[in-house]
Amino acid sequence: MGKIIAIANQKGGVGKTTTSINLAASLGVLEKKVLLIDADPQANASSGLGIDIESIKIGSYQVLEHTCSAQEAILKTSSPNLDIIASHIDLVAIEIELVDKERREYMLKESLEIIKNDYDYIIIDCAPSLGLITLNSLVAADSVIIPIQCEYFALEGLGKLLNTVKSVQKIHNKNLDIEGLLLTMFDSRLRLSNQVVDEVQKHFSTMVFDTIIRRNTRLGEAPSYGESIIAYDATSKGAVNYLNLANELLKKNQYYGKSH
Repeated sequence: MGKIIAIANQKGGVGKTTTSINLAASLGVLEKKVLLIDADPQANASSGLGIDIESIKIGSYQVLEHTCSAQEAILKTSSPNLDIIASHIDLVAIEIELVDKERREYMLKESLEIIKNDYDYIIIDCAPSLGLITLNSLVAADSVIIPIQCEYFALEGLGKLLNTVKSVQKIHNKNLDIEGLLLTMFDSRLRLSNQVVDEVQKHFSTMVFDTIIRRNTRLGEAPSYGESIIAYDATSKGAVNYLNLANELLKKNQYYGKSH
């Protein structure tokens, strides 16, 4: 059975989309069948994998609205074993359009039921908010990865996100786990970066991934070429970090599916 992982943090600029693209691509390279769902109206995960977002007629907007099936919205990417359900700026309207619908928090979950077993992993790139799209993603997910930037305001807002996860567990999805906190944009030369790592590891210990994503210019360049870091520069620190993260995730989940 496939595992659905939401990548979420209501703070912008923490490496959510970078993580979504490159974790998905790394899992694909490691021969897992992966679907990436772009659930952010900015559509950066889509353009970052070379999708022409202006040409998207069917994507995450229609899937959330139930005007098409998830199968109809799936596109192939040039990355091995990686498919995508792309986004479009229209997705911004979904918050208003779903507000009167019954079971509005379950729209994505219901859409994914049919395809869940076609993939080893389904990764959802969430919008930088705690609105209805992110709520749908958390209700649909089996677990959530929370990227945390190694900068001064790193832990600001984390309590709010953890409370949202708790309330989703309580009301909508009792099986939602925290897959882990992922430290991103780490610069070993900066004392502050090291302090944030120490602080997060001290407070959250086993919840924190061993892999730390280092600040890397190649990671920033790759999306402008419509490629994952694995395709753009497989020898870069960024590629090595995300492959390590994928391996850590697989090791952690090696028994997943046997008990689910």
